[in-house]
Amino acid sequence: MEKDKKIALLIDCDNASYQAIDGVFNELAKYGATNIRRAYGNWKARNLKGWEEQLHPYAIQPIQQFAYTQGKNATDAAMMIDAMDLLYTQQLDAFALMTSDSDFTPLAMRLLTNGLKVYGFGEKKTPPPFVNACSQFIYTENLIQPPETDEKTNGPTLDLKKSRNELRSDTALVKLLRNATEQTVDEDGWANLGRVGQYISNNASFSPINYGYKKMSDLIIASGLFQVEMRRNNSVMYIKDNRK
Repeated sequence: MEKDKKIALLIDCDNASYQAIDGVFNELAKYGATNIRRAYGNWKARNLKGWEEQLHPYAIQPIQQFAYTQGKNATDAAMMIDAMDLLYTQQLDAFALMTSDSDFTPLAMRLLTNGLKVYGFGEKKTPPPFVNACSQFIYTENLIQPPETDEKTNGPTLDLKKSRNELRSDTALVKLLRNATEQTVDEDGWANLGRVGQYISNNASFSPINYGYKKMSDLIIASGLFQVEMRRNNSVMYIKDNRK
């Protein structure tokens, strides 16, 4: 049995929403065990009250950072220093950086250089340089569960899933999926979805969650861009470009 990969989660509490923390841990559980969990910020500040309430339930270690100088972000420096210390003192397989701050772009690139995966979690306002520097980046808005609505109130329900038309009109997404399929296609004209997903993860910061789908297979089916065939007792999905 393959052992769980070891992941270090570093949270920039000044630039991350505590409401998404449950979704972040659920997502990281797909890739391994989050052995190191640290949250950085000035815990004397009122704006971290929401984060303070998440520390014990999720066994997150708070790292205190005082604002020594007006306008200077001590949290960024502390996270970067800790990340480098962990890189060389712990046998980790991946880092998860929860922040919407593009100042962490050099850190993500440095960790990638050492062969580690970097999972980024931030809000949709996160600048593209940091998003693109991560092995995979997920917008935290897609990880926050909407409050349950009593059916009697007939309240609105939130559906984050992109429709077929919305997926097809996203030219960057369509190009990414079609190119990955073309690059991994077998001699029979079909591509193993697992290989397609691996090709994408090696070349782009992509997650189906950003389109409202938990799994790549769900996104593929919803897009209607590919023929789908299940093989090996319906355990493996193969896809073929509808244009072929």
